[in-house]
Amino acid sequence: MENLKEITKKLVGMIGFRDANVDFDEMNKRILIFIDDEFAGPANIPELINHFSRIFKLVAKKFDEGPITVDVNNYRKEREKLIIELARAGARKASATKKEVALPPMNAYERRLVHSELSLRPDIKTESIGEGSGRQVIIKVLE
Repeated sequence: MENLKEITKKLVGMIGFRDANVDFDEMNKRILIFIDDEFAGPANIPELINHFSRIFKLVAKKFDEGPITVDVNNYRKEREKLIIELARAGARKASATKKEVALPPMNAYERRLVHSELSLRPDIKTESIGEGSGRQVIIKVLE
């Protein structure tokens, strides 16, 4: 993990972000990057995460580190909280109305968060439907 840390810090510095800090959550295998730069505005962070993820996935593979998650300015952490709350709200609505609730389209990781969160509820069933970028989770009440 030390090699990965060193290379990550060098790469972020070489990219040219001012005042960038890199931290590691070894327990959850996360690279936490904090950037104070104009380009790291909220609209650009998902794109930054995708680019950094590609780069650090290759670096981690070289050092046999396995899957690594990249987060920039806690965007992913906040997004995960939002998705989980959306899943819970959808489950409450489905339970109250006894009707299916369709969540908005999500990527595979976000859908997995929803399925995992709602798997703890014995009265709810989740199912992914659709294809590509239109794939979404449907929440159903078990009879």
